[in-house]
Parts: sequence; C-alpha cells; structure tokens
Amino acid sequence: MTKNEFPDNHILLVEDEASLAYGLTFNLQEEGYRVTWAKDGREALEFFEQQKFDLIILDIMLPYFDGFQVAEKIRLNSPQLPILVLTARSAAKDRVRGLEIGVDDYIAKPFHLPELLLRINGMLRRKHWYRDVTNESPIFRFANFEIDFNNMTCQSKHTTFRLTQREAMVLKYLVENRNKIVSRQELLKNVWQISSDVETRTVDNFIARLRKYFEPNPAKPRYIKSIRSAGYVFSEPEEDNSEDKPE
Repeated sequence: MTKNEFPDNHILLVEDEASLAYGLTFNLQEEGYRVTWAKDGREALEFFEQQKFDLIILDIMLPYFDGFQVAEKIRLNSPQLPILVLTARSAAKDRVRGLEIGVDDYIAKPFHLPELLLRINGMLRRKHWYRDVTNESPIFRFANFEIDFNNMTCQSKHTTFRLTQREAMVLKYLVENRNKIVSRQELLKNVWQISSDVETRTVDNFIARLRKYFEPNPAKPRYIKSIRSAGYVFSEPEEDNSEDKPE
C-alpha cells in the first residue's frame, strides 16, 4: 500500500456494483480516507449537493445518470474537484469525452489496488498544490486575456471560455515559472505526478491546446515557446499589440 499523505480527506465513491463498492470502501478507509458511497448517478448528485468532498471516484455505467452526466453537472459547480473514472469502458472515444468534460484520470477495470491508491494520492497532491498557488495569485493577465485560476475561466474582448483542470494546472505551472525553461519531465512530475518518459507526448498535446486558446498564430507562438531539446518557456513580448483569437 502507498502512504496516504492526506488522511481524513473525503472521497465520494460512485459505483453501482455493491461487492466492488464494499471492497473499495473498506480499503480506502483502511488508508485513512473518509468514504461516502453512492450507488447511482442520482444519489451521487444528491450527496455532492449536501456534503463537501476532496475527490470523486466515478463509474461510467450507472443508473439514472451515467458517469459523464454526473461529471458534467459537478464540473459546472466545482471545476477544481478531482474526478477519477474507474470503469470497464476504456475506449478512446470515452477517454476523449471524459477529457472534454474535465475528468482528471482514468483507470480501467479490472484494476490493481496499489495503482489506484497511488493515483488517488497523486491527484490529491495536485489538488493541494494548485489550491495553494492559486490562493496566492488567483488572477493573471497577459495580452488581452484575464485568467481566473479559481474557477478556470478566461476572458478576452472576444469571448469567455473555461479551461479543464489539467489545462489550468499546466498553464499555472508555466506562469509561476515564467521566463524559465520548464522541461516536459518537470511538468510530468509536478502536474501529472508521474516521471515516465513515454508520457511526454501527453505534455505536448496539452501545450498545443493552450496555444490554440491563447496564441494569435499557434504555429508561431509568442507566449508559450518551445526550446529545442529542453522544454517550454512562458514569456510575454515587451511590446504586444497582437489580437487574440481563441476558439
């Protein structure tokens, strides 16, 4: 078992298979977590409205409201709450839909308990890091954008849009280290809490999405620049008269 860095954190477990839910509840409580079990999507939303949670473990195939619907409703009110999908549905289209909604991580059934506990601990670590740095400086402005890292909304004179939690975390880390080169491995370690080199393509994909939001010409970035064989650096040109065109 992994060491629980966040004892007494409250987890909402949404799972309609009773035997699995009982086993997970027992093991999570043994690790020091408080657990509330919801057996369907409707009950999950009721508990969410009534109680405060630090993380949600969410099945997809649920009665009344499926996991995607539950995640969408939760994201409207709580953009920073970590959501871990634990499901037998691991098709690429399901993962893409989950990312679009703002799900933070996926584990396919059947799963290994030590891996699940590591993922939970990593997600809670990211949550606490993001909360701390956001409380210090929740609003950031550059070019024609104003970013509120508390609710993850971005405003410009053209539009208002919302980042997913992971997009906001990547941008926040780059902003906190602006004018410094940040390697892919550093982002993986501090934003994803993993260190595998095989996952570096994931970082590139998130950088591409941020450029699409904030760069006038994503093919020739002005703010989030690539440094060959080193990583990325966030910086603002001394004179910036560009027009932002987020999509």
